[in-house]
Amino acid sequence: MKTIIEPFRCKTVEPIRFTTRSEREKLLKEAGNNLFRIKAEDVIIDLLTDSGTSAMSSEQWSAMMRGDESYAGCQSFFRFQEAVQEIFGFQEVLPVHQGRAAERLFFSQTVKAGQVVPSNTHFDTTRANVEALSGQALDLRCKEAADSESDYPFKGNIDLEAVTELLEGKGPDQIPFGMITITNNACGGQPVSLDNIRQYSQLLKARGIPLIIDAARFAENAYLIKEREPAYKEVAIPAIVREIFELADGCLMSAKKDGLANMGGFIALRDPELAARLKDALILTEGFPTYGGLSGRDLEAIAVGLKEVLSEDYLRYRAASAKYMANGLRANNVPIVVPSGLHAIYIDARQFLPHIPPAELPGQVVACQLYLEAGIRTCEIGTAMFGHTDPKTGLEVPAHQDLVRLALPRRVYSQSHFDYVIEGAERVYRRKGELTGMKIVWQPKALRHFTAQFQSLPQAAGTGSEHCPRHGKTLSTAGAGK
Repeated sequence: MKTIIEPFRCKTVEPIRFTTRSEREKLLKEAGNNLFRIKAEDVIIDLLTDSGTSAMSSEQWSAMMRGDESYAGCQSFFRFQEAVQEIFGFQEVLPVHQGRAAERLFFSQTVKAGQVVPSNTHFDTTRANVEALSGQALDLRCKEAADSESDYPFKGNIDLEAVTELLEGKGPDQIPFGMITITNNACGGQPVSLDNIRQYSQLLKARGIPLIIDAARFAENAYLIKEREPAYKEVAIPAIVREIFELADGCLMSAKKDGLANMGGFIALRDPELAARLKDALILTEGFPTYGGLSGRDLEAIAVGLKEVLSEDYLRYRAASAKYMANGLRANNVPIVVPSGLHAIYIDARQFLPHIPPAELPGQVVACQLYLEAGIRTCEIGTAMFGHTDPKTGLEVPAHQDLVRLALPRRVYSQSHFDYVIEGAERVYRRKGELTGMKIVWQPKALRHFTAQFQSLPQAAGTGSEHCPRHGKTLSTAGAGK
C-alpha cells in the first residue's frame, strides 16, 4: 500500500477548547507576546515543543502500574538500566529528571572556566549550562546548513574543517569534550550522517578528547541515516543506533523526546571513574542513583518507550507525517527548511517576512501571528532565542537564522490537525506585507526567550535597519529593546 497510516489506534481522547481571535488578541497582549506565557487550555494546536508531549502507549501505561517506588535499589531502575545498556551500549547509567539536568550535572564535573565545547549546534539550555560555568559553547555547523532551500541530506553535520582548525589551535586541556546533537534541533531539525559522526570521533580521539552525544532524538536521526545514507539502506534501526554510539564515550539524553515519556532523562558513560563522581553530585542535587529525581513509574515508561521508538513502522509514519505537513506548507508558498526531518517543520521567517530585518525578530512575529490567526502555538528559534544585545553598541546581534519551529508531538495529532495548521500558516502568509517587526521590552539575563516580553513596532518602524542576507549582519537597528 502507498498510503502510510498511523501504526496505532486511539483509546483515550482529550478535548480541545476553541478560542476566538478576539480572545487570542487579549491573551497574547496579556502574555507580552510570548507564547510560553500562554496557558495550554488557550491553545488549539500546540506545536510549541515535542519535549514531554508524547502520547504514551498502552504498554507504557501498563508498565507504570508496576513502578517500584523504593528509595534505593528499586526494580524499576534495573529495568530502565537494562534498556539503556542494551540500546546504547554504555554500562554506566545515571537517571535524571530531564535533559537539562543531565547537562548541568555532567558539565559541572567536566567543564572549567575558559574551556571550549564544540558542537554542531548547541541548543538553548546546553549553551546556557556551558556558559554558566564560564565555558564557551562553540557552534561549528556545516556550511550547507545556511541554505534552507538546499536538498543537502545532512545539514545537521558538524563542520569537520572547522573542527580540525580548532583542534590545531587548542590543546586537549582546553577542550574537555566534543559534543554533537542528533538531530540538530537549532538547525532545522536536520540529521547528522554516520560518516560525519565517525570522522568527528576520529579527530577528537586522535587528541584524547571524548565525544559526548546529545541523544534526544537518536532514533529519528538513525531513521534518516537509513533513508539518506546509501551504505545503511539495508541496516536495521537498532544496529544503526549501536554503531552511532560505539563512536562515542557517552551521551546525554532527554527521554522526553525519543524516550516517548512525559518526564525523565539520563547520562550514560563508559568511564566508571567519571560516573562515580557524577553519582556523588547526583545524590546531592537529583536523588539517589537508582531513581535520580524520577518516580519508579517514570523509569518504567522510559524503559518501554526507548524500545518502542525503534520500531520502523512508527518511524516511517513519523517521517510521513512530517513530510505531509512540509509538502502542504510548500504547496501554499510558505518557505520552510528542506528536506524535512521528523520531529518538526521549520518555517524560514526571513524568507516569510523579507521586509523585517533580523533585529526586529521576524520569527517572533510569525509565531505570534500563527497564534492570532488559528490558535497555533509554535516556538521561535532565531534571534529572540539565540541573539543578544551587543554591550558596546547596544544593537541586537542576530542569530544565524530566524526559524519558527512547528514541533510535532509524538502520536498526538492526526492529518486533519495538520491540514488546519497548513491553512492557518497560508492565511498568515497571504497578509505578510501588513506585518511589522517586534522589539524586546523586557528580558532576563539568560534564556530570554522563555520569559521575555515583546512589543510590536509601529508601521513606520523597520525602515532604519538594513540587513545583509549574504553575511547575516544587521548594519543598524530601529527600536531594538534591551
